[in-house]
Amino acid sequence: MITKTLINQLREFDTPLLANTIGYIDDMPDDEYYMGGSIRCMTPTLTPMVGVAFTCEIDSSSPAREKNVSPFFEQVARMYDSQLPVVWVVRGVGSRPDHECLVGDGMAKNLRSAGCIGAVCEGGARDFAGCMATGFSVFCKGPVPHHTPFYVESTDQPVQVGGITINPGDILHGDGEGVIKIPATCAEALPERAIAMRGVENEFHVELGRDDISQSRKSTVQTEYLRKYGFDV
Repeated sequence: MITKTLINQLREFDTPLLANTIGYIDDMPDDEYYMGGSIRCMTPTLTPMVGVAFTCEIDSSSPAREKNVSPFFEQVARMYDSQLPVVWVVRGVGSRPDHECLVGDGMAKNLRSAGCIGAVCEGGARDFAGCMATGFSVFCKGPVPHHTPFYVESTDQPVQVGGITINPGDILHGDGEGVIKIPATCAEALPERAIAMRGVENEFHVELGRDDISQSRKSTVQTEYLRKYGFDV
């Protein structure tokens, strides 16, 4: 079950550590839970960002298209009703992908008022200083200064962002290193196992930095520490 307590616990860890841990405790293939490097953190002082995904598809780049924003405001109302930290996951679907600008500081203020703490965009965004002042994290492909009239194509459907599929209700975790989704099958166990993974990495990295042991030894010592901390290898 996703709770505020679980989300707050997950905020204590960096994204790479959680990704490493998931790889040892869950069956989801690695390539299905981490986003590609095109999705960049534009508000690094606000991370880590952890919340439940609400998904959307918007055309913000096609010329001469009518505005259709009512579904966005209806979705924001549902975010408020969820009473959980939310991450808005939005895919640009217009005819000019490089011109997609999917969020700015005005939308950020409205989203933040409903409990949405950040956005992950398959497209661009703007007003990053204003977003940071609002306490709203932004992950996107880069800055784009303007947009055409917004046309909401869909809400609350699976979307492709950063090369992976995000479903409504997925837990997302993002920081300056990137964004991952946390499989529901291991979410509750993840904080405790991430603490153990910290122990593995602390000890293993000491060994990696030594110049008085062989590379052959280094190639096997990680397995020893993983077993020491209760990971099946």
